[in-house]
Parts: sequence; C-alpha cells; structure tokens
Amino acid sequence: MSDIISLENKTALVTGAAKRLGRAIALALARAGAHIVVHYRASRDEAEETAAAIRAEGVQAWAISADLAVPPEVMALFDRAAKAAGAIDFLINSASIFPASGLRDFPPESLMENVQVNALAPILLARRMAEQNRQGAVINMLDAMIADYDRKHVPYHLSKRMLYDVTRMMALEFAPKLRVNGIAPGLILPPVGEDEGYLAALAHTTPLQRYGSVEGICEAALFLLRSGFVTGQVIFVDGGRHLRGSVYG
Repeated sequence: MSDIISLENKTALVTGAAKRLGRAIALALARAGAHIVVHYRASRDEAEETAAAIRAEGVQAWAISADLAVPPEVMALFDRAAKAAGAIDFLINSASIFPASGLRDFPPESLMENVQVNALAPILLARRMAEQNRQGAVINMLDAMIADYDRKHVPYHLSKRMLYDVTRMMALEFAPKLRVNGIAPGLILPPVGEDEGYLAALAHTTPLQRYGSVEGICEAALFLLRSGFVTGQVIFVDGGRHLRGSVYG
C-alpha cells in the first residue's frame, strides 16, 4: 500500500481562489492534474480569469461565488461545488479577511466577522466534506503569527488561532476518511497596497534573513495533499520566524 496520493483527476474546492495565495495554490493543483472549483466572493472577473488559466492546464474549472460571512451561503457553496464538479476530494480553506485593529479598539462586529470568515466557514465546509464519507484531505491556511502576537490585527489573529486549534480537532474528528493539515505562511506576500519593499524591510526578523515565495507555499500544499499518512500537522513556511522566543513551544 502506497502513502503517496496522485492528484490527477481529483477535484479540489479552493476558497479565495481568485487572488493571491488561493489563486497560486489552485493553479499548482491544476498543473498536478486536479480539477478546481474556484470560490470567490466579489472578484468575479479575477475568478473567471483564474478558471480560464486552470482550463489551459488541461483540467476542468468552475467559478462559484459565496459570501463566507453568511453560514447558509457557506453550506450552499459546498453543495453547489459538488453538484457542478462531483465529489470533492480536496478542500483548501484559503479565503480570509485581514482588517487592522487592536485589542483596545476593535469593533465587536469585526471579531464576529473574522471568526465567521476565517474559522467558522472552514469548519462548515469541512463538515460538509466529511458527510461525503469518502477519502479526502483538507488544508487550512493559517498564519505564522499564530505562534506570536499580532497586536495590529487582533480579530484576525484570534480567528486564525481558533482555526489552528480546529485543524487539530478536525484531524481527530474526521479521521480516518479525511486528513486535515495546515500551512502557516510567514513573509510571503505583502499586504494589499504594499510592495516587495515591505517584505524586504522585515526579512531580518526571520532566522533565514530573507522572505519566502508563493512557490514555497504551493509546494507545501502539494506535499500535504500527496502524503497519505500525514494528518494533524501545521507546516510553518516562514523562514523559522515562529521559533523566535519559543524554541520549546
């Protein structure tokens, strides 16, 4: 029995696949032979362009819109994806929101929205996937700052900390049919509105003294989907940043 899983002719639902890391992961899976359901909220043009780029790799793609802040739309997203593409083999929870606010000033509704989009939506989608009662894998996109404290984005930070804990819970609750892992990117992409100089200015904060690449995130995703005996793990793709001040956990 091999623990290496082929991605060819498998189907993946990738949330937030119209832009940034979600788009990159969707294209990497397509190049590996997987069919892709491209989820987006409002970026229809970008989603359709991503779907066209995926089809150019010789696989199928579907673009489906849903607001992950609305639980009924989350549930409908999975059902619409399965109706269009058939059974879902892989779920990549990449979509997230990233508002800036601190502990002293965040609006209560901001915390609720971050939890709904960044933690509850992945839970609901994974639950629907588990109900298929078939072999598959889930990847939850986290953030290397879960090992530290992001005081500038507290609602986001708390929601990603929740998703980290939920990832481990899912790995137990949804076994043996589903494997559930996470990826925690560090300095990979600058925030919207910033350029590469933002990353360069922070490179010194990592033990490797540099910033990473989107390709590195995609390779981590491919590894986790292909590795049939790995579950409950989080790969920090952050140049070792998460080790600072916490060598012993």
